[in-house]
Order: sequence, then C-alpha cells, then structure tokens
Amino acid sequence: MGASTGEDTGGDAATTAGVVAARLRAAGCVFAEREAELLLAAPGDLADLLARRVAGERLEDVLGWAEFAGRRYAVAPGVFVPRHRSAFLVDLVAARARAGDVVLDLGCGTGALVGAVRERVPGLVVHAADVDPAAVACARRNLPGAAVHEGDLFAALPPTLRGRLDVVIANVPYVPTAQIAHLPAEMREHEDRRTLDGGGDGLDVLRRVLGGAGDWLSARGQVFVELDEDQTGPAADVAARCGLEARVETRTDGDPDAWDAETGHVLVLARP
Repeated sequence: MGASTGEDTGGDAATTAGVVAARLRAAGCVFAEREAELLLAAPGDLADLLARRVAGERLEDVLGWAEFAGRRYAVAPGVFVPRHRSAFLVDLVAARARAGDVVLDLGCGTGALVGAVRERVPGLVVHAADVDPAAVACARRNLPGAAVHEGDLFAALPPTLRGRLDVVIANVPYVPTAQIAHLPAEMREHEDRRTLDGGGDGLDVLRRVLGGAGDWLSARGQVFVELDEDQTGPAADVAARCGLEARVETRTDGDPDAWDAETGHVLVLARP
C-alpha cells in the first residue's frame, strides 16, 4: 500500500506510524496507536484511509471489516458493527446450543453474533434475518452455508420455520430515543438509526419480537436479548404478557462506565 500521509516522514516506518497515530489522537481516537497499525497494514492509499478516519468515518468502514470474537467480519457503511460487550451473549448461547439446533440471528447486521456461536458449536442449522439489504449482503458474505433472509423481523422467515427455532439471538435496537444524541459521534453519524433507536423506553422493537416469538419457538426454544440493566425488569414484564418466562444473566468485567465495556445484561426467555 502507499505509505504517504501527506507529511514528510523521511520514509522511516516507525516515524510514519508515529505521525499517523498523532493525527488519529488529535482527531479524538482513543486507541490511536492500534488504529495506526491497522491503517498501515490495510490495502489502499494510506493518506486516503487516514483522511477518512480523521473525518469521523468508523474505523470498520475504513478497513472494510470488524473484528469480533477473534474473527474478522465484512462490514458496509451503515451496517451495525458488533460490540465487544455482545461476547457475553455469545457465551450464553454457545453454552446452550447443541449440534442440530436451529438458530436464528434476528436483526443480524453483519451476522457476527451467530457466526461466533457457530465457530464454537459445530453442526448448527443457521438462519439470519435483517430488514437492511446492506446488512443482508454482509451476512451472506460472513455466513457461508447459512440461510440469510431479508425482511422485517419474523416476517422475513419462511413459514417452514414456525415452531422450529431452538435459539433466537435478538440483539435488536434498545437505545431509548432521547439517548441517541449522547452516543459517540461515529455511531450517531455513520450507523443506520434503525439499528440503534428502540423508541421511547428502548423496548419498542423488543415488544414486537416477543409478541411474535411464541409462534416460532420450538418446545424448548429460547430467546436471548441484550439490554441495559435498567431495562431488564420492564422487558421481563413484556415477556410475561407474551406468555414467556424470563431470567436475567449478568456479567461485568472491566470498567462499567466505558461505552463499550465488557459488561453484559442478557434476558433469556423461554416457554413456561
């Protein structure tokens, strides 16, 4: 790749890396040194890649991929990027799933969550669905052999799946509308608002998921939902009204105040 950043570095690789990191840091990138390494290793013109990142594009869009659970997943502008905190949800699903299970990633984005589960549990029958055509295209690239459907929640699925879903991963939008303005700029400006905005209390999309889940779950089927801690109680009430039992699984590792901390609050729902 080209190594010019538009500044005279004397051709020294270490100096170039330092210049790139300094520009990233000045632009507000917290992990500037790591991002500099990734940009230097990426194909394409370094000056262009750096300019895009400094202008506020998501690093994942600049690189064309996002890393999750040790694997790279193709991304596209606007498609939801998997968060590290979702590794907890993956852990829970992987502990529950077994070979032969029919697993659905609902609102799949890149497909990274079910992709990470499939890496750990061979033999799953994997389906994924998203309303965004760009997300569907990414998921089809990232999930070879899986059935990826385009459409709105369960309406995207073939009728033959009714009553057959053993696991539903539903990492659907749960940010309350009023809190969107407080998210990091690269999320607000470069992700489709539909992937973030969960309505007034953050539970609007989840209400639709739980309202329809009963028709699609197998007898032992479960739904796994990532939420903020203060949403778990209200969400459990929604589940009860939909005829589902709920339990809350929680893990906290690291700084709970970091926007992408390794924290997790997952609601696990099943038939009574």
